[in-house]
Amino acid sequence: YKLKLVNPSQYRFEHLVTQMKWRLQEGRGEAVYQIGVEDNGLLVGLSEEEMRASLKTLRRMAEKVGADITVLREREVDYDSDVPRKITEVLVRKVPDNQQFLDLRVAVLGNVDSGKSTLLGVLTQGELDNGRGRARLNLFRHLHEIQSGRTSSISFEILGFNSKGEVVNYSDSRTAEEICESSSKMITFIDLAGHHKYLKTTIFGLTSYCPDFAMLVVSANTGIAGTTREHLGLAMALKVPFFIVISKVDLCSKATVERTVKQLERILKQPGCNKLPLLVNSDDDAVTAAQQFAQSPNITPIFTLSSVSGENLDLLKVFLNILPPLTNSKEQEELMQQHTEFQVDEIYTVPEVGTVVGGTLSSGICREGENLVVGPTDDGKFLRLKVCSIQRNRSACRVLRAGQAATLALGPFDRSLLRKGMVMVSPEMNPTICSVFEAEIVLLFHATTFRKGFQVTVHVGNVRQTAIVEKIHGKDKLRTGEKAVVCFRFIKHPEYLKIGAKLLFREGVTKGIGHVTNLQAITTKENSLEESLGPGQLSF
Repeated sequence: YKLKLVNPSQYRFEHLVTQMKWRLQEGRGEAVYQIGVEDNGLLVGLSEEEMRASLKTLRRMAEKVGADITVLREREVDYDSDVPRKITEVLVRKVPDNQQFLDLRVAVLGNVDSGKSTLLGVLTQGELDNGRGRARLNLFRHLHEIQSGRTSSISFEILGFNSKGEVVNYSDSRTAEEICESSSKMITFIDLAGHHKYLKTTIFGLTSYCPDFAMLVVSANTGIAGTTREHLGLAMALKVPFFIVISKVDLCSKATVERTVKQLERILKQPGCNKLPLLVNSDDDAVTAAQQFAQSPNITPIFTLSSVSGENLDLLKVFLNILPPLTNSKEQEELMQQHTEFQVDEIYTVPEVGTVVGGTLSSGICREGENLVVGPTDDGKFLRLKVCSIQRNRSACRVLRAGQAATLALGPFDRSLLRKGMVMVSPEMNPTICSVFEAEIVLLFHATTFRKGFQVTVHVGNVRQTAIVEKIHGKDKLRTGEKAVVCFRFIKHPEYLKIGAKLLFREGVTKGIGHVTNLQAITTKENSLEESLGPGQLSF
């Protein structure tokens, strides 16, 4: 809050600049100033002249720290005076030093045929859809997806915003590197599959890629159908804050759209959800929604838009532009001081580069040329390897910090030794691996009773494996809605788990959530570290 910044003295100006620097650092390169508001939040407002002078000062301050300012909105206030008085909200955004652009990950959920891929195609390509699925063709990864029009794999799309708050996408940049270079804030959309058949892929996308937010897409003409409820439940179980987009409003009448909105509001207000729906109709609403949404997770903004006519698309862009990151810089720094730990989510073989792994760095810092160990293998060992180079959003990067997603090139390391769900950690960490673990779970839905010997697929972070129920503490069997501590055993190979990690399991219609409470660690001795000499050669 700033009341007015009219012609400050040199000393005061320096003080204000220092304050702005600190605010930008705290908000990881972003801050919102409200001018015409007293420190206690009283809306006083400024006259036209004072406001112009204040904005001029703010612009000078921003230039001094190397930031850009954008006026988000202006409002007139009723204050006891004849002159109209205004308050202004200004977004200050800095092109970050050390090339650290803000990166937010947004997972895209919703029923099959609700228009998820098309909406992303329109946002990232910058041109509207023709109503027959042209916009989504660039997002598909496989031929069968293009033929059936259904997403079956996880694909990533990027949308950038520059420091003035303008959209940077493929309409004016040819490559992803160009988008990265000209943006100070990046939004990575994780396009997930809507079809029920691909639910395991969707769960894997939500658990392993750790999205900051989720966007639930609901088609206006079908309303809440199919997997929409399930995806909503998944987002809530994993505590991912979500907002809702009602697409295809060009296809149906106003009454139908209103009916879908009412249906959504009713579901969100139910005791299980306990959310506060906020329908966004104007730029002003979008700004309010973005700020409130980040402060309290109970608020759920709802957008109604069309990918064909482009109606209300700008509101979603305004919202995404202002959306602040969930963690502040202090929390990220604390994570960076821990040991390096990288989750392996994807494995590729690239010609002339060798084996490449993609994933997220959950803690620590990873540099080019660093020596790490990867594991656990099927017999519980960890293998040594060297990080040859790092790429982040398709452009080379020297240092990877906690919470960032990237791909690492491992050179001639044998690909067959790797699988999804492994971790790469620093050698001195001495990681704990286990086959048997206990978790406190809630059974969400089960047809009969859940008892010993039952087999379920367990998802913990990037780990996905079948496990057997060894024991249910204090009870013989579980029914829907009951809580218990359960002991699981992995069927194939040991995994690296952490206490407190969120856990999801499923088997047919059985579903449950919980968190890991206890691990029965298998000790790994130093001499079981195998030295990888070259491709496929192991020496003991």
